Amino acid sequence: MVEAAYMFPGQGAQYVGMGKSLYDSEEIAKKTFEHANKILGFDLSKLCFEGPAEELMQTKNCQVAILVASVAALRAHLTKPSEFTPQVALGLSLGEYTALVAAEALTFSDAVKLVRLRGEYMEEAAKKNPGKMASILGLGIEDVQSVCEISGAEIANLNCPGQVVVSGLVESVEKAAEFAKEKGAKRTIALDVSGAFHSSLMAEASHSLAKALKDIMILQPKIPVISNVTAYSQDGPDQIKQNLIDQVSSTTRWEESIRHVVERGINTFLEVGPGTVLKGLLRRINPELTCNNIPA
Repeated sequence: MVEAAYMFPGQGAQYVGMGKSLYDSEEIAKKTFEHANKILGFDLSKLCFEGPAEELMQTKNCQVAILVASVAALRAHLTKPSEFTPQVALGLSLGEYTALVAAEALTFSDAVKLVRLRGEYMEEAAKKNPGKMASILGLGIEDVQSVCEISGAEIANLNCPGQVVVSGLVESVEKAAEFAKEKGAKRTIALDVSGAFHSSLMAEASHSLAKALKDIMILQPKIPVISNVTAYSQDGPDQIKQNLIDQVSSTTRWEESIRHVVERGINTFLEVGPGTVLKGLLRRINPELTCNNIPA
C-alpha cells in the first residue's frame, strides 16, 4: 500500500457539468447529491450539472457545490479497491471542510450547512466592503510583502513558488499590481472572485461563522488535517473551529502545508474533486511529488 495525502480543491474549481458522470454511474454519488439537495432545500445537482454558469459562480453556490462534488468523488473512490492509504488530509481554503469530512471530524450534513453559510457570509461581507484579488507571478514573498506595505493590500494566498495572491480594497490591489510590475513581476492577474477573500475585509464573515460554529460538533479527526492558517496538523476540535473562523480572513499557507506533509514522509497526493488546479500547484512546489486525480 502507498501512503498518501488527500487534497481537496477550493473556490474556482467549479464548472458546469461537474459531478454529472459520477451521479449517473455511481449510486453513492447520486445519494450524496440528493442528500445535499434535501439539506439545502433546492436542487444543487441541477445547478452543478446544467448551470447557468453565472449562478454556479456565485460564492454562496460554488463553495457548497465544490464540497458536495468532492465528497461524491471521494465516496465513489472509497467503494473500490485502492493501492493508496490516506495518512493526512488537506484542502485549499473551503477544501479544508472537505478534508474534515474525509477525516470524519465533521459530518457531511454539517459541512453542507456550514459551507453554504460561509459562502453567504463572504458574499455579504464583500458587498459591504467591496474589494478584489490578484495573483502576482514571478516575485518573491519579501518583494510582495513590501508591495503590500506601500499599497495597503494584504497577502491572501501563498500557493507555490513565484505565485502569491493579494487581496484588499480595489484601489489597494490595483496599486499592488502596479508596484509589483515595477519590482519585476512577470505578470499580475485579476482573479474572477466577488470580493477580497482572505483579508481583513472578511472580518464580519469570520464573526458570523464563529456564531454558526457554536452549534456544530467537531470530533477528533481520524487522520491529521492540515490547517490553512498554520500549515500544521490541528490539535483538536476547539483548535479546528478557531482555525476555520480565522481562515476566512487570514493568509492561506498552501505551499507550507504541502511541505509539511512531505516532511511527514508522504510524497504521493490524491487530488479529489473537480479540476486539476492543485496538481499544477504541487508540480510548482516540488516536481518530484506524485499526484493522482480522483475527478468529480
